[in-house]
Amino acid sequence: MTPDQTWQRAGFRIHGRVQGVGFRWWTRRTADHLGIAGSVRNLPDGSVEVVAAGPADALREFETRLHAGPRAASVRRIDRFTPGDSPPGGFRIES
Repeated sequence: MTPDQTWQRAGFRIHGRVQGVGFRWWTRRTADHLGIAGSVRNLPDGSVEVVAAGPADALREFETRLHAGPRAASVRRIDRFTPGDSPPGGFRIES
């Protein structure tokens, strides 16, 4: 079976202890490793929002890793949504 290389977009809102624990930096490193483009930012309600685009198999792996998060984080829930615009190339941390 060949990996699924169909390009897809996805948004993730991550809830739990995800701010102040290096989640955004960890997300960027993980995205870069998997070849995912997009962005990550903290939201005022304490959650983190990720907008991502890449091959379908890489996005599935990315979502799995988001559920685990970095060591200091505690992910309680992830809400998946369809993002509006395609993220630019690369992966950036937004403030």
